[in-house]
Amino acid sequence: MYIGDYLGRRALYSPERVGIVDAGKTPAWRLTYAQLNERANRLANWLQDAAALQPGDRVAVLARDGVEHLDCFAACSKLGAVHTPLNWRLHGQELAGILDNVTPRVLIYSDDFRETVVQLTAAAASLTHFLHLDGEGIPGSTSYTAALTAAAAAPLSNEKVQAEDVVALIFTGGTTGLPKGAQITHRMIAWNSLNTIIHDLHHDDCYLNVFPLFHTGGLFVYTLPNLILGGTTILTRQFDPAQVLSLIEKEQVTIFAGVPTMYQALTQADNWAATDLSSLRFCTSGGAPLPVPLVEKYTQEKGVRFKQGFGMTEFGPGIFALAPEDAVRKAGSIGRPNFYVAARIVDDENHPLSPNQVGELVLKGPSLASGYFNNPEASAAAIDDDSWFHTGDLARYDEEHYFTIVDRKKDMFISGGENVYPAEIEAVLYQHPAVQMCAVVGLPDEKWGEIGLACVVLKPSAAATPNDLLAHLQNRLAKYKIPRQVVILDSLPLSGAGKILKRELRDQIIADEKNTDKRNTNIPNLPIA
Repeated sequence: MYIGDYLGRRALYSPERVGIVDAGKTPAWRLTYAQLNERANRLANWLQDAAALQPGDRVAVLARDGVEHLDCFAACSKLGAVHTPLNWRLHGQELAGILDNVTPRVLIYSDDFRETVVQLTAAAASLTHFLHLDGEGIPGSTSYTAALTAAAAAPLSNEKVQAEDVVALIFTGGTTGLPKGAQITHRMIAWNSLNTIIHDLHHDDCYLNVFPLFHTGGLFVYTLPNLILGGTTILTRQFDPAQVLSLIEKEQVTIFAGVPTMYQALTQADNWAATDLSSLRFCTSGGAPLPVPLVEKYTQEKGVRFKQGFGMTEFGPGIFALAPEDAVRKAGSIGRPNFYVAARIVDDENHPLSPNQVGELVLKGPSLASGYFNNPEASAAAIDDDSWFHTGDLARYDEEHYFTIVDRKKDMFISGGENVYPAEIEAVLYQHPAVQMCAVVGLPDEKWGEIGLACVVLKPSAAATPNDLLAHLQNRLAKYKIPRQVVILDSLPLSGAGKILKRELRDQIIADEKNTDKRNTNIPNLPIA
């Protein structure tokens, strides 16, 4: 098969090279490409024989990072099935809504989320088979290790897999509550890998991944391109600053990527001063602008060079890159478009704008996802008649073709690298009987980039405290979506048409320090935990 069997091809070219170091295991697992391919073949055979999986069927994964995510991705690729990693930060009700939409046949899960899986079994009628990675599993579940051991190791592939076939669903936040599943095709992966190789990767690179593998940043920014190229990728169960520093030195890591909050946390780890980071060719930062003082600290104390980038689940995800030599000179910029990405700024009538004019960022190129799963309306709305993808971001570019994000056409803000959609939070707030009007805005924060603030007007004669409203949100939303602060106001600024003026509200809150005593900060926002 010329496309899709990623590990089969790599095992043919470099079978004895270490492809994955799973540092989340004790002791760490070191797996060659031959071993990785055998694991994928065994899982593919089990899915086909025991679970009767058919091309196009979905296999869901609810687990922290580990090689099992890549087993599933590669097995689905071989079969023509669809790898469907789930965001374990989501509330059980949110996960149930996703499963109801994507109807997976198989769920692979870890013991961390056993209670959630018990709840999902009642809500997801499509699930017929369960594989547990550890623990005893729920009744009727099969041990993942036992399944792989019993399954055949014979090579398996589907010769009918084509470039436009969907191989994965990666979920991006929805403005109306339910995350949308971006359909990742083999074509998209191939072009993103080519863009990444042109700009970043070498054959002998060692990449340390700390992003969740349910994110496009974890699975597709560097991990899969590095596997395709034959490099070594290190996985951690979750981000631990001290462990990351130790692994960079021990494994002679050449590429590391994180969000600004992670880079700040590394400098505060006990082993920061003693760790040798000289093996790094560069570090990449995304999710929010990297503060210049942080760049300077890494450069002066560790000799680290930074690239900064910009990506989206639906496109690339490698779209823009800012070279290390421009990290300070062009601070705040997302850089220039990658080689096979077209980008321009347009006005509300979709007309291209000149340098230094603010408009919407639109993109075109072969690394665009093929729409949203089971959501043709959203797919059609995102792409215009000339095949430009509309990002919803307001941006500008300068005479040197460096782009800068100015604001968001939509209300989304980014907290610790996670996209947060105010409309989703507001919809839940309106379910509280005391809430008459509300607006959620993102405020600047040194640690997380932005944090949420919920501004609420109560109904006449109704009573509710900030803690009441936070508790209401806690029972319905993922932790990272919950605003850090709630403020009760007498009114919200409105336009002549009665729309809440969020930008005016945000500016007012930032400028009016007197409002700080009305905010509640008891609920921490920990999007990278």
